[in-house]
Amino acid sequence: MSELSPFVILIAAIFTNNILLANFLGMCSFLAVSKQIETAGGLGAAVIFVMTATTAINYGIYHHVLVPLELTYLSFIVFIAVIAAFVQFVEMFVERFSLGLYHALGIFLPLITVNCAILGVSLFMIIREYTFWQSVAFGFGGGLGWTLAIVLIAGLRQKMRYSDVPVPFRGVAIAMIITGVMAMAFMGFAGMVRIQ
Repeated sequence: MSELSPFVILIAAIFTNNILLANFLGMCSFLAVSKQIETAGGLGAAVIFVMTATTAINYGIYHHVLVPLELTYLSFIVFIAVIAAFVQFVEMFVERFSLGLYHALGIFLPLITVNCAILGVSLFMIIREYTFWQSVAFGFGGGLGWTLAIVLIAGLRQKMRYSDVPVPFRGVAIAMIITGVMAMAFMGFAGMVRIQ
């Protein structure tokens, strides 16, 4: 994978290999917090920050600590610990500087810790053997792609409040249908570039 430029990986992570719409990672917080655009955007910004920073840190820990000490079997535990520590930092920062957003996100801000999209990006970085800059681009692009998806569905869900949605489809059912349609729409970008 070293022949791909970080910019190509960034674009692919946003559109063609969207961590949410192509791999369906991070669906729990995606469905729960996608009712208001402001809340979705705030959570998306936190996910971008956490995903980019933890990908860079996890790259360094994996290649400079775990691999030389032959402790790669601990990578899951170490990655989760790094993610949990960063989420604590983000939670304290948001509580300090944006109390309204902190209350709007509620329990979902600490749930970034268990957002499988963040762990998935760190694991894909190892599986695909990315360089440091490729990993950072993939982490940033993955966060941007996740944010793009959650803001899009939040806007659609806000518009649907004024629509006549049949009763059996209200709530999570219509959100899942919209997510499937969005995933198919993003598949249209597959001709641009695809990373495996």
